[in-house]
Amino acid sequence: MSTDRITNGAERALIEDMLDRNREALIETARGLSEADARRRLVASLTTPISLIKHAAAAERIWFQRFWAGLDESECDGYSARDEGTFAVADDESLADVIVEFERASQRSRAIAARFDLDDTKDIPREGTISMRFTLLAMIEEFARHAGHGDILREQLISTP
Repeated sequence: MSTDRITNGAERALIEDMLDRNREALIETARGLSEADARRRLVASLTTPISLIKHAAAAERIWFQRFWAGLDESECDGYSARDEGTFAVADDESLADVIVEFERASQRSRAIAARFDLDDTKDIPREGTISMRFTLLAMIEEFARHAGHGDILREQLISTP
């Protein structure tokens, strides 16, 4: 991924750059935390720094591998029943493992998305007809929201003994 911010140019390049920036922002909210802090629950839900990244990896698989590529669950990288809307992280998964899982899922998403034009559409259960543009924008929104959650959790972790 390029570290140079794209601020003008083709729509596709702008959208993909913003999505990659939000992916990286989400990872940065957890990078360098201890395993204990990455799993520390500060809110009533299962939302923790590590679970936000685990959830994001699942979102990548569901939207790109399942919906757009039409892959069966068994063909998806790291797919499990936990993908369906949870933030569950197994005890034996480290923060580094989950970051690698998200990065791998993101790379596969980039490859899948590249096969489609922004205006290409798919009929998605529970969503209706969606375009690749919508999918990329929805992922920007998803990861930006969760990066914000992660920022708040990290701030609480660092300021709380």
